[in-house]
Amino acid sequence: MTIHENLLGGPPPTHLPDDPAPREALANGAAPADVAAKYPASSLAWAQLADEAFERGSVVESYAYARTGYHRGLDSLRRSGWKGHGPVPWEHEPNRGFLRALHALARAAQAIGEQEEYERCTQFLKDSSPTAAQTLG
Repeated sequence: MTIHENLLGGPPPTHLPDDPAPREALANGAAPADVAAKYPASSLAWAQLADEAFERGSVVESYAYARTGYHRGLDSLRRSGWKGHGPVPWEHEPNRGFLRALHALARAAQAIGEQEEYERCTQFLKDSSPTAAQTLG
């Protein structure tokens, strides 16, 4: 028998519900802008847009996409019972869109000199998922 009990007294991990359609569309080569337009609640699509914008040097655009994905993810987390803190495991694939958007927001915030937001988002990522923080850099 396995007991999944948090002995530290913190909140349980939040696992977002699976929404495979946007993930599959992106994996099959659909343009992230098309996926975001069709599935605007998908943090993953917005995170992908943020990554692409950042890679081409459009940092402000990346920031805007990342912020959208971050807020869409917060909405999903709250609907899933998240109370503003606690683990959001990278290991649960549906959480990755939110975590990628959070990482992208931190990266873009740093690039535009928004140091407080960079630090807040970086710490939020580490607190939510140390694995995501390590994986995403």
